[in-house]
Amino acid sequence: MTMERTNIMDAQQTVGAGETQGARRASGVSPARAGAERGRAADPEVPAKAKRRQFSPEYKQRIVREADAANAPGEIGALLRREGLYGSHLITWRRQRERGELAGLSPRRRGRKANAVNPLAKRVAELERDKRRLERKLERAELLLDIQKKASRLLEIPLRSLDEDDASA
Repeated sequence: MTMERTNIMDAQQTVGAGETQGARRASGVSPARAGAERGRAADPEVPAKAKRRQFSPEYKQRIVREADAANAPGEIGALLRREGLYGSHLITWRRQRERGELAGLSPRRRGRKANAVNPLAKRVAELERDKRRLERKLERAELLLDIQKKASRLLEIPLRSLDEDDASA
């Protein structure tokens, strides 16, 4: 029995610090070695941001035609896997085809939509500018007439009325 105890003690002494005898991880690496491996630096390279995929109208139509022609079970799934597509792509493209949206089969522009230009808007803006200019001109003319009337009253010069101008002419 003493021989067995010595063998066990020798085995425990050969086991490194922090490591228990017989303990193994699922990877086959002992816990002490796993800590040393964890200390290694991770790959610092950051992957590039994924870009939104855009599909041409011809491509979309080709895929929809191929999916419609698929008869055997699993053919559509194989087509989608081969092309790297989702079933939602196929559903969306079929709906667009049914609605007859020719532009719907091409990528839509993102962001705000441009306002439709009214053909008369330019003419309206021009007429409003002219109206404001003429109103300012009329205001000046009325101001000058008021000044003339006040000056004639101060100087006691009689002004002829419009009726007198029409009779003399």
